[in-house]
Amino acid sequence: MYLPHQRGPLHHLPDDPAAYDAVLAHVTETALARLTPKGNLENPGAREDIGDTSLGITSLLSLAWHRTKDPRLPEAVRRSLAFHLHSRVFTEDNPGYPNLTVRDSGLPYARYVLQAGAHPVGDWPSTVWALLQAVNVLDAADGLVEEQQYRDLLGVARGYWRWLTRATVFNPQDAANQAIGCVVGGLMLARHLPPGEADSVRERSLQLYADGIRARRVQDRGALLPPEHGGAYDNNYGPISLSFLAQAHRVSGEEVFAEDGDTLARYIDARLCASGFDIGGPRYSEQHSAFESVLGLRYFGHRIGADIGRYAGDSRWARHAVGADGGPDGHFAFMLVWQIQDTTNWHRAPSTSPARHQLRSGTVTVSFDDRMTPSVLEVGGTALIAAAVNRQHGFGPVTDGTLLCRPMGAVRVADDRAGPLAAKLVSKPVVGRDHVLRHVRSLYVTDGTRLWMTVLVERLSGDRYLLAGMPYVVADGDRFRRVGDSLLVASAGELRLTHPREGCPDSFDARAELTQQQAAFGLAADPRGYGDPDAGWLHLQTTTALEAGPAPDMPEGLDVFTVRYGTSVTERLTVVCERGEEGLVLRTDSFTAVLGGRDRHGEPQLTLSPVTH
Repeated sequence: MYLPHQRGPLHHLPDDPAAYDAVLAHVTETALARLTPKGNLENPGAREDIGDTSLGITSLLSLAWHRTKDPRLPEAVRRSLAFHLHSRVFTEDNPGYPNLTVRDSGLPYARYVLQAGAHPVGDWPSTVWALLQAVNVLDAADGLVEEQQYRDLLGVARGYWRWLTRATVFNPQDAANQAIGCVVGGLMLARHLPPGEADSVRERSLQLYADGIRARRVQDRGALLPPEHGGAYDNNYGPISLSFLAQAHRVSGEEVFAEDGDTLARYIDARLCASGFDIGGPRYSEQHSAFESVLGLRYFGHRIGADIGRYAGDSRWARHAVGADGGPDGHFAFMLVWQIQDTTNWHRAPSTSPARHQLRSGTVTVSFDDRMTPSVLEVGGTALIAAAVNRQHGFGPVTDGTLLCRPMGAVRVADDRAGPLAAKLVSKPVVGRDHVLRHVRSLYVTDGTRLWMTVLVERLSGDRYLLAGMPYVVADGDRFRRVGDSLLVASAGELRLTHPREGCPDSFDARAELTQQQAAFGLAADPRGYGDPDAGWLHLQTTTALEAGPAPDMPEGLDVFTVRYGTSVTERLTVVCERGEEGLVLRTDSFTAVLGGRDRHGEPQLTLSPVTH
């Protein structure tokens, strides 16, 4: 079984002019064959997200004409534009739409579903998308669109903007990607308006971004992020927001879009495994976008010097949306237009800047959550996600069923590199059910192919072990194959892989043909597309779990757990831990690490050195 939506790094897609010309040529031939007598260019199977689709294909044909001067295209552009203006612009209020602030405004808007009263809550984003398709056609109108059609389209685009910002609640779905898209629409529309009106629309766009989006940013993993469907970041929509920030910066030059884009890009870089795998989100935890995210990942990856294009996109939508018949769909076509117009090159090398919430080297990645507990770790293409025990999720020591990973004070981090080795030491105070404060120190060391995780804590009582993750997927070419019990890992103590008992409610058995997102939606308060999979997943009582017992012969009063990922369980793992003058000294066959005392600012000290053979 493979993950359905994560299908390979987006920066593997060719992005030279010839590649894009081939994409436009395919869209052109499909569109000319599809064009109806009325001028409709919609995919025949389209039912939802339909308000911008015909106009989206029109915008692609307009771009293609400017690149090729294909004599067949002007008539197709004019006929399809006439169809949109006549048949896809609505001015009567959609029955049941709950977000109007002005009833019977007569302003134009686009519908998510054409039928009156059918799923009207999707009309706000559909109107944003239609506005963006419209301004792209306006940008390409010179020599192609007749003056009256240009004026008519400009009038509709102006009306779309007014409906979005005057007649309805702004950003009613609390979705950053939609809201930033609206801001981009205003900035691009302003370029076609008379000077006074243009200044007003531009100022209103920037004000909406400052007050309606930026002032409401949510903090996660040390970054302030635009709120997405009630959370900080969504695996599907987060990179799409990055694309809108890129376009906002391209068309306005406003530094705030560059700053916020850089922040989001660095956040994404710290989340992504080396393979491009990631998980988590308040709308879609596993579903990944594709062509919609290329512009942002490429533009800001170049700016920050990071290979965030490794993001594993859904290659079925590699270039454009795809309809039920497998052919091009015009939904979100503005993103293809913008990425063709942008000449930024992919940055395909890893960032050299250290990141607090990530340890990455070679094929090894550890991504840390807001509590500095691993959310995902990947070694050689095999990814483990946080396991659960007694409804507690994470990585860390467990004593009598209590997971000790939730910090009760400041979390301290130290990094060090030595030769081929990279390491991160995380120190956090925790409190168990006995109300005793303990200090958990977690050391992560990698040589680029293997990962050592060593956790030290004051001696625990009762049944104790290290919760060391749940095996979830392994990279198989460009796809990710689900795994549940095959794992390359060794432990200095007893090692076991446990699974929930059959029929156990609120559990996840990694051997089942079920994805994390499917299970999460099953436990969420609302169904897929409306519920919060992150919240649903937290309802899990127990999961498949890798459990490692304490290493033998450790210093008195100390429990030490050590596992090594990326090597067979049959390969011996030994660790020596001693108290020295400078602190605790850990020795393995590959490295020595000294965990020193805290400095005058209370920060932990870490010194790493490789073992030469």
